[in-house]
Amino acid sequence: MTTWRPKFITFDCYGTLIDFQMGPAARRVYGDRLARPVLEGFLESFRGYRLDEVLGAWKPFDEVIDNAVERSCKAWNIPFDPADAAAIYAEIPSWIPHPDVPGGLATIGGKIPLVVLSNSMTDLIPHSVAKLGAPFHAAYTAQEAQAYKPLQRAFEYMFDSLGCAPADVMHCSSSLRYDLMTAYDMKIGRRVFVNRGHEPGIDFYGYTEISSIAQLPGLVGL
Repeated sequence: MTTWRPKFITFDCYGTLIDFQMGPAARRVYGDRLARPVLEGFLESFRGYRLDEVLGAWKPFDEVIDNAVERSCKAWNIPFDPADAAAIYAEIPSWIPHPDVPGGLATIGGKIPLVVLSNSMTDLIPHSVAKLGAPFHAAYTAQEAQAYKPLQRAFEYMFDSLGCAPADVMHCSSSLRYDLMTAYDMKIGRRVFVNRGHEPGIDFYGYTEISSIAQLPGLVGL
C-alpha cells in the first residue's frame, strides 16, 4: 500500500468507527412480534427508507428514524407505534467502537488531525467520539451542516469549517452509498473503504480497501 500524508483524515462515524446497531436495534424491538420472513423484509425496507429520508431537506435524525420506521411498517402492513421508533433511536448513545478502532486511531492521533463527519445530531456525537480512543480535531454533524451525507453540502460544510480543499483530505468510510461515491465525485484526495461487510465494494470509485482501522496508519506512513 502506498503512503500519503493528508492534512486531515476524515471519518464516517457510525458503521466505520462505531459498530452500527440500527438494524439490530430494530430487530430487538420487532423480533418477537414478526415472523422471520416479514422481519427480514421489514429490516431491509428500514435500511432503504433511512437513505431515502436523508436525501431531501434536513430534518432532525429522530424524525429520519421515525419516518423510516413508519414507512417500513406501512410497506409490510405492520401497526406503527412512534414509541418503537423512539426505542430504536434511544440506543444510539450506547453503541461502542469496533474492536480495531481505538488502537488504530491511537497510532495516528496527535500526528495527523482526525475529523468525524457524521449523519448525527450535536447532542449524540460526543457520546461516540469520547469512546474512540484518540483525540479528534473536530466532529461535524448533519445538524450543523443542515444536510446529510451523501449530499455534497455535508462535505462542503466540513471543508469550509476546516479551511481546506477536498484534495487535502483522506476520507474513510465503510459505506459507498453514504460516503465514498460522493467522495469520488468531489475528488477527495484519497478515499479509503473500510470493509465491514455490510456493503459491497465497487472498484470504479477508486478507493483503497482495508478491513481494519489497524491498517490505516500504514497508509500514512505511521
